[in-house]
Amino acid sequence: MATQLRRYDVIEGQMDSLLEWFPNIIAVREQYGFKVEFMYVDRENNQLVWAVSHDGDYEAAHDKYAASPERAAVFAGQPERVSGMNVSMVDTIIAPGSN
Repeated sequence: MATQLRRYDVIEGQMDSLLEWFPNIIAVREQYGFKVEFMYVDRENNQLVWAVSHDGDYEAAHDKYAASPERAAVFAGQPERVSGMNVSMVDTIIAPGSN
């Protein structure tokens, strides 16, 4: 399984609307075989941190998802809510429930 860690810098005042909209994009990702592993909000620093995984070829699945009409439809007409992001592939060291 491949996992990508995504850290978003959210524009001041946009966190609540981003969180309200976000389930729409999760649903589209799930259609392409992705699973959201966790999501955290750091309101003090206006950051959204989440991880998404895929059991197959992550890059191939991401390319299909990124070019999909479903993704385009979910983003259509949406305001800019993220001012920056840091995205990287990560390795799991401690899995949930393994304590």
